[in-house]
Amino acid sequence: MRYDYLVVGAGLFGAVFASEMKNVGKKCLVIDKRNHIAGNIYTEQVKGIHVHQYGAHIFHTSDRKIWQYVNNLAEFNNYVNSPVAVYKDELYNLPFNMNTFAKMWNIKTPKEAAQRIQSQIADLNIANPANLEEQALSLVGTDIYEKLVKGYTEKQWGRDCRELPAFIIKRLPVRFTFDNNYFNDAYQGIPKGGYTAMVEKLLEGIDVKLETDFAEYARKENDTYVTKDGQHLFDKVLYTGMIDAFFDYCEGALEYRSLNFETELLEGEENYQGNAVVNYTEREVPFTRIIEHKHFEFGSQPDTVITREYPKEWKRGDEPYYPVNDEKNAALYKKYEAFAHAEKNVLFGGRLGQYKYYDMDKVIAAALEMAESEKCGKKF
Repeated sequence: MRYDYLVVGAGLFGAVFASEMKNVGKKCLVIDKRNHIAGNIYTEQVKGIHVHQYGAHIFHTSDRKIWQYVNNLAEFNNYVNSPVAVYKDELYNLPFNMNTFAKMWNIKTPKEAAQRIQSQIADLNIANPANLEEQALSLVGTDIYEKLVKGYTEKQWGRDCRELPAFIIKRLPVRFTFDNNYFNDAYQGIPKGGYTAMVEKLLEGIDVKLETDFAEYARKENDTYVTKDGQHLFDKVLYTGMIDAFFDYCEGALEYRSLNFETELLEGEENYQGNAVVNYTEREVPFTRIIEHKHFEFGSQPDTVITREYPKEWKRGDEPYYPVNDEKNAALYKKYEAFAHAEKNVLFGGRLGQYKYYDMDKVIAAALEMAESEKCGKKF
């Protein structure tokens, strides 16, 4: 059987691309090494609760066309991301706003908050930040940094803030309003019924093969790919896996941060923490946050499910989550990007294929752009 496209990865990028190509009459086969579709936005129902198996995913965008696109796939609720931070025995609202400052300094007005922050910044006299710690201190002062930035950041990156480059934090949003909405985007919500159902709709009428590793499934033959048993031929490949793995790490491995998830069903406990996302900002607490999944959809079930997230260094065999976007990895990715451009009939997309951290709306926009280029016969 001949397919127009072999799509490697049944996550959001691959599913959107395959759906768009199917809509113009192209035949796609989508494969994934996991035993489920939807990639990292996969949700699984437990006791009537849609559990985000790979960490919290909150859809948000300011792009009206993308918002309309996802609303054609699922009905979205009006969930607003308003995380809470725990530091020792103190609770603070995020992002940094007047609720945060009132609790931290027992003040009432934006003027008082701004003066407190600016006074701390002036006392530090940091002209040219040499590392992430100095950069953060020059943006928000000592109190916010020590309580809400330092420990959390060090857990995320697995190293001291003084060992991290300053450019990682370009800005730290500070709001002088009593607004706990984490995102500034115009549209926000969670799909009713979970993300998996949304991706299922994208893949309707498309051949999908799970528990299938690309390297073991297909081989290159001239400028196209064929299955190793010779049964299927593909005119083109969309590869959404790790770009360095595609080229067999010939220039070395790109770096990622990974995560371990510890999920627990609490039977008979209706409400564990009162919020979907609670961050733990002390360095001594080993996890970065606890997710209580039912709150994403305003659940009233008699039980609840929580997940603790533990950041860790990535090694081969681990799931890669966050690209380490420093100068060394940027230079290494450029080499792989040059190889990718030289590949005939292979497209590279998504977070791993382009070594780029994408929010979900940007994933969809990039997949739609690639699909449009393919429809027009242009090089993406």
